[in-house]
Amino acid sequence: MSVRPDLHQHYVRACQNVGQPENPFIAHVLQEADKNDKIRWTKGITLKIAGNNRLVPVQRVRDDDLQVLASVLCNTVFVTGLDLRCNVLTDAGAKHAATFLQENCTLRYLNLMLNDIGPSGAELIARALHRNETLVYLRMTGNKIGNKGGMFFASMLQINSTLEKLDLGDCDVGTQCLIAIATALTQNKSVKAINLNRPLLYSQEEETTVHVALMLKTNSSLVELHLCKHEMKNFGVERLCEALYENSSLRYLDLSCNKITRDGVKFLAELLKRNQTLEILDLNANRIEDDGAMYLSEALALNNRTLQALSVVSNNISGKGLVALSDAMTTNVELCYIYIWGNKFDGATCMAFSELINSGRLKPNCTDVEAYEVDGQVQLAELSHGLKKHYYWTPSCGEGTNRDANASLAIAAVSEY
Repeated sequence: MSVRPDLHQHYVRACQNVGQPENPFIAHVLQEADKNDKIRWTKGITLKIAGNNRLVPVQRVRDDDLQVLASVLCNTVFVTGLDLRCNVLTDAGAKHAATFLQENCTLRYLNLMLNDIGPSGAELIARALHRNETLVYLRMTGNKIGNKGGMFFASMLQINSTLEKLDLGDCDVGTQCLIAIATALTQNKSVKAINLNRPLLYSQEEETTVHVALMLKTNSSLVELHLCKHEMKNFGVERLCEALYENSSLRYLDLSCNKITRDGVKFLAELLKRNQTLEILDLNANRIEDDGAMYLSEALALNNRTLQALSVVSNNISGKGLVALSDAMTTNVELCYIYIWGNKFDGATCMAFSELINSGRLKPNCTDVEAYEVDGQVQLAELSHGLKKHYYWTPSCGEGTNRDANASLAIAAVSEY
């Protein structure tokens, strides 16, 4: 039986050795980890040192704090995950993280989202991953690494063969970076999920979408692809659909917050009639309207038996389209998750989804609406459910990645493939 770890004491001594005061939040997390019996029986634990934790007094992690923490964890084999989201790490902290990645051989998950890391910090971390052979999941979300920083990650993808999930959402990457990443993924066989949300694009020609489509024609390993806020229009959707006819690996496609209309959804509906792999389709915050919903419902009712989750939140759909989607669910038993809030509900819509929920066909935790009755009239209220419920935060109690709380991660969990 392995010896109970003593991370907290190691941390105290390390702070004393460099003459640095302890960070009380880090000390608390390490004390809790020392009490965790799972360490002795499982392959590893994740230290959650997220700066948006409010259960204990939080002093956010600074660059010097990370340097000391990295020295404590360097040879600790049972710590396989490190969540440092929402702290105040800068490029200096990225340097410590990069050194840690070069020396540590057990860390599989590193979350640096929503810190203050810039292009030079991104370069250090990306270069560390040239040699690192253990990290599987990296989140850089919200760090303003820019196009320059993103290019270092594109270069890394040509060398690294271990990383499976990379999140570069909201990182201000540009056209050059997106094209470089798409090009790298034509050869990379290890990356299974990538988030490229909200790049800074200054062209209306959709060149980046065209390059992503070309990549999808040849890539056979990518399972999850996020293209939120890409200014994508119907032309881009058509290119993606053409590529996906030849792709048999992609399970989760995120096209939320784009400029897709009913004409673009028509291409998606035709794709769904033949595609046998897509499990999750996120069309949140587009403008597919009733005609687009009708196209989708026809494909789902008559042909597709693979899609498990669909989000059409805020798409200017009225009762006609929403009722058609509910009718499709009565025929298609594979579609288990549907999110519809932000559209135009009428009496028929409220009644249709109320019947789906009351009959048990649609479970209350698999949709974002709940039926209630006022003066004999059925209405729908919003629930806090969705494909990205726990994208930026995780609950303090319970699991944040169960099927009901976060369908996108649970249905197409990358580790399954």
